[in-house]
Amino acid sequence: MGVLNVTPDSFSDAGRFFDPLVAIRHAERMAAAGADILDIGAESTRPYGGAQPVDRDAEIARLAPVLPEVVRLGLPVSIDTIKADVARWALDQGAVIVNDVWGLQRDPAMAPLVAARGVPVIVMHNRDAADPDLDIIADVLAFLARSVAIAEAAGIGRDRIAIDPGIGFGKTPQQSIETLARLDRLGALGLPMLVGASRKRFIDLIDPSSVDERIGGSLAAHLLAMQAGAAIIRAHDVRETVQALKVAAAIRKAA
Repeated sequence: MGVLNVTPDSFSDAGRFFDPLVAIRHAERMAAAGADILDIGAESTRPYGGAQPVDRDAEIARLAPVLPEVVRLGLPVSIDTIKADVARWALDQGAVIVNDVWGLQRDPAMAPLVAARGVPVIVMHNRDAADPDLDIIADVLAFLARSVAIAEAAGIGRDRIAIDPGIGFGKTPQQSIETLARLDRLGALGLPMLVGASRKRFIDLIDPSSVDERIGGSLAAHLLAMQAGAAIIRAHDVRETVQALKVAAAIRKAA
């Protein structure tokens, strides 16, 4: 899954793709580099705080010149939003997956919308603030179990739900590392897992580095996530990630 942020304040690219034409060209490059899914968002969720909330109209206005063009590339498009109104608009434009970073727990209209449209949903673990004393794995499991219960109560089949442990979101860097180390625990939920460790701050804790110097750390985390059973890897550096996953798979096949 390639990441496309059409925001002025994304932590990962500092608004490089806020211009619609630049965003569309970047989507084209990710598709050519081997992305299977393109994930587009227009409200920064900056996992380390400081994001500026936008209303539904502003979010849709950012998406309007970009999302339809990205859909025309022919890959499945995921809409990264916590607002049901924005998700509805994006699905009308051709998006086919909803990616909710608050796991259906912020907008009560989101789960019924996903159920009515019959599309897959990704539910992510999140917290308003990190608590360094928390048993983070227990919290992730409990949160995601609630999200799955909300989805099922709304009529979303389990075959249309994927879980995301939310690396970097509502977690200290050490807790992000702990979560990655225990991804196998999420298997208890019996659902496909998405992992997005790309460029996250925990890498800087291990090896001090700016956001654009974290490709190596991102690849290491994603390869280990794949070995732990991740079905989808969400990444900013698509070409490098695709190559790493292909090489790892080829070596494993030859063993």
